[in-house]
Formats: sequence, structure tokens, C-alpha cells
Amino acid sequence: MSDTLYLSLWYPNLLLASLPDKLTAVLGAFASHGGEKRVYSATVWPVSWSESPVFQQIYGRRAGAGGDGAVELGAEPRLAVEEALELLHDDFAYEFQIGWSLWELETGGNAGPSTALRAKNAPNSAQDDSALGGLDARWAREPRLVRVTGFGPLFEEGTYEADGHIRIDFGSDTPFLEEDLELDSVAARHVEENVRQLVELTAAVEKASGATARLLWSELGESLAHRLAARLSKLVGGAN
Repeated sequence: MSDTLYLSLWYPNLLLASLPDKLTAVLGAFASHGGEKRVYSATVWPVSWSESPVFQQIYGRRAGAGGDGAVELGAEPRLAVEEALELLHDDFAYEFQIGWSLWELETGGNAGPSTALRAKNAPNSAQDDSALGGLDARWAREPRLVRVTGFGPLFEEGTYEADGHIRIDFGSDTPFLEEDLELDSVAARHVEENVRQLVELTAAVEKASGATARLLWSELGESLAHRLAARLSKLVGGAN
């Protein structure tokens, strides 16, 4: 059964004024670990999730010339954070979306259920159908949207205590487990790569932002670390 995967980060005695630097560091770590270097969107939520946003910007719909003349979509992390956190309040939450690529199984030309964003012709996309019947079934590496949210201390009456000063919502955990899939050597390699990328990104955002505590957890409350370790162990054993 698929579940939603989160990473929560905490910082000792975090001042609200320091939150922009922490968010920028977390977003900036994605580019080196399977993610995009630019932010797709920014949204500011006041008081609670039930309120309407007081700020929203979809940078992914804007095209701007990069330094080499190439067209790029999105905003640099620091710019997106600066714009959103101009409204700096202790009861606001600041949500950013950024692309992060994983191997996922496609069948019949349709994306699997865990794909949240399709970026056709993206330079970092890749495909592998060597062992899965050509166009009928293939593994594709394309971005999904990941949500990175920074919480003011009074948002939702102190939700940061349970969810972290910064929380990353990775979406479905299916690409890391594929529990309903009979794995061959190709599938095992792709799922193992997804897990390793997750572990490396988790360590990178902790180090880059100076977090002193982190928790990788699932919405259903199961022991995600144990499930990931057990699945990875089986994949490595089966691939050898």
C-alpha cells in the first residue's frame, strides 16, 4: 500500500529571521541530488491550511534567458524565498515546489501513479525499456513536484513541533519500495537508485541547512526507515 513520504528538519532556537537562509539552503541542495536548480512555485499560507494564500507565484510558467542564452523556467531558490518571505510573520507557512527526478514505471505510454509532474524533453530525463517490452512498459526518469515548507512558530498553533521547522513532502513512496511489483534486475536497479538518491538528499539538506534533528516518516505512521532498509537489502541481494 502506497504512503506519503515526508522529511522533517529541526533547528535549535531557530529565529524567524533565520528561516529564509534555511529554506534557501534546503532548496539549493536538490540540484546536486536529482533535482532541479530552480523553484517552480511559491505560496504563503496565513494562520492555518484552511485559509486562502496571501501570496502565490507560479515561476514555472515564466521563461527567462539564462546566462548562456538558454531558456529556463522557474526562479532561483534565493529569489523565490526572498519574494515569499517579504511577508515574514510568525503565524505563516511558506511553501515552495521544486522538481525532483526519480525512476518510475510507465505502462502503455502512461505514467505510473506516483508521477506528479511530467517534463517532456527535459535535459535530465532518461528512459530505460531494455527489459520491459519496449513502448508497452518502460522505466522513465522524469521530475515530480516536491513541496518544501517552512513554518512560522505560531502557524497551526505550533505545527513545527511535530512537523519540523522545515518539512519536505516527497509525495508517494511507491518509487522507493514498489511493493506491488515483481522486480527483475532492471527494476531492482532503478528502485535501489531511487532509495540511494533519497538517502543522499536527506543527508545533504541536513548538512547544508545546519539541521540538528531530522525524521524521515510516512503518513500512516509505519517504520519507514525499517521498510526502506529491508527493501534495499532485498534489492541488493537479488541483483547480485
